[in-house]
Amino acid sequence: MLRTHTCGELRASHAGKPVTLCGWVHRRRDHGGLIFVDLRDHYGITQVVFGPEQKETFARAEKIRPEWVLKVEGTINKRKEGAERKENPTGDIEVLAKDLEVLGESKTPPFEIDQEKDVNEELRLQYRFLDLRRPTLQEMMMKRDQFITHIRTYMHGKNFTEVQTPILANSSPEGARDYLVPSRIHKGMFYALPQAPQQFKQLLMVAGLDRYFQIAPCFRDEDPRADRHPGEFYQLDLEMSFVEQDDIFDTVEPLMVELTQTFSDKKVTTTPFPRLTWKEAVSRFGSDKPDLRYGMELKEVTTHAKDCGFSVFADAVKKGGTVQALVVTGGAAFSRKDIDDLTETAKIYGAKGLAYIMMKDGEPQSPIVKFLGEDHAKKIAKDVGAKSGDAVFFAADKWQAACKVLGQVRIEVARKQKLTDSKKAAWVWVKDFPMYEWNEEEKKIDFSHNPFSMPQGGMEALNSKDPTEILAFQYDLVCNGFEISSGAIRNHRPDIMYRAFEIAGYPHAEVDKRFGGMIRAFQYGAPPHGGIAPGIDRLMMVLWECPSIRDIYAFPKNGRAQDAMMGAPSPVLEKQLKELGIRIAEEE
Repeated sequence: MLRTHTCGELRASHAGKPVTLCGWVHRRRDHGGLIFVDLRDHYGITQVVFGPEQKETFARAEKIRPEWVLKVEGTINKRKEGAERKENPTGDIEVLAKDLEVLGESKTPPFEIDQEKDVNEELRLQYRFLDLRRPTLQEMMMKRDQFITHIRTYMHGKNFTEVQTPILANSSPEGARDYLVPSRIHKGMFYALPQAPQQFKQLLMVAGLDRYFQIAPCFRDEDPRADRHPGEFYQLDLEMSFVEQDDIFDTVEPLMVELTQTFSDKKVTTTPFPRLTWKEAVSRFGSDKPDLRYGMELKEVTTHAKDCGFSVFADAVKKGGTVQALVVTGGAAFSRKDIDDLTETAKIYGAKGLAYIMMKDGEPQSPIVKFLGEDHAKKIAKDVGAKSGDAVFFAADKWQAACKVLGQVRIEVARKQKLTDSKKAAWVWVKDFPMYEWNEEEKKIDFSHNPFSMPQGGMEALNSKDPTEILAFQYDLVCNGFEISSGAIRNHRPDIMYRAFEIAGYPHAEVDKRFGGMIRAFQYGAPPHGGIAPGIDRLMMVLWECPSIRDIYAFPKNGRAQDAMMGAPSPVLEKQLKELGIRIAEEE
């Protein structure tokens, strides 16, 4: 080893001993006769003092600059009382340098590494190898390692076996675009990077493994956003045989409690976690990933609205829609700008506007009162529990659309009123998702979520019910308004699978072509099984209150799905394209 100790381990008890340290120049201070250098490595910072009595060493120290890599030999010296740096674990000592070797020089960095200043993210990502030297990101990498180690220890303690599944796989319809990899050997054919190890994990159950898990890399060609990293992400992928839905919940829930308590300062609000049906979550909170750190539940007022004089409400009800209301405590004090902001939010999510009533001195005030009538407005306010000083916001549309609009208004109000307590972790299970949904763009029935889920009611439901009314054994795990995980009890019967895909427009031949391996396996005795896949990256983002999911990756993509440091994606040589039988089409 080039060093005897790290820059984070020396204490007063080491005083008088010789030491050799290696690290980066964190700071350099020339006090005209003495040169002080804070030497930094992964483990911490130690102050090194260069004095003129060591002439050659001092001369070399005069030339060093920030981020140079040094090897320093010297003696550990206990600082005088009152001169300690209590904020630093090594602050009771310093190293009196006797010899100095420059192991690597550095150009002037494009930003200061010794200070936690805000730096343009694009510049940080371009020089990520420098950005990662900063204490915050050094800590992130260590915490991430500990986080994943904790998960592995827990899973092994629950009798799960870790198995690595293929990265080069086949394409499957899992809700996002695949990343495709062309085959050189089989020209015109493509692998797909797995959106999740879905088929492989189920095949492991057929193979008799019983309990599988993996810290799985997943690849989805999706548009970037604050809580979704473009390209790749990691999840705790797990599957269990001979289980029902509650068995999955009982296995995963204690792990989430442990991770919350061990790796954050948040308090879990309720255990066991609340369990809401999908319809209940949307009806009460306007979202299938509700934030339960605050109340503000939606109320349906369709009965009051169907015969009222306000045409926006009455017309929506005549068309089979609903009118939903959201009571905001203290909302009557909102400014005109506050109302305009909330109206803009409603419009972004499909509403034409945002009707409201302000309760002031017990009287409803609003432009819509003259259409509703004062008595009718008072009845609505009383029914939804609005008191003086409150505001009531309304959305009129098809049930799900109206709930979605007010759900987003609810989130925006919570932000304005600072209701999202960062010290709380409000976990909730959302279950009983619809198996199918109507695709308005393509005018067809589509899977709502995972196509391999078992429909509730099995074959009988598939043959007798309206597809949009069929529920699936699908569930999500949500924390503070973020979907952390999706899972399901799987469809393990070939006959039910064929029928489920047929309803979504996939004939038998297409199912055999896309999922032949799984169908064939299920014909040889498949056990009932189910699983779930918590997103590790998003969970860390939520627990650590990161503004962007990019903050918890060592080497993230930027907001345009580019690797600014390595220059990916990038053109490839014409020779490589020819080997693959690919020609780049000119854009019109």
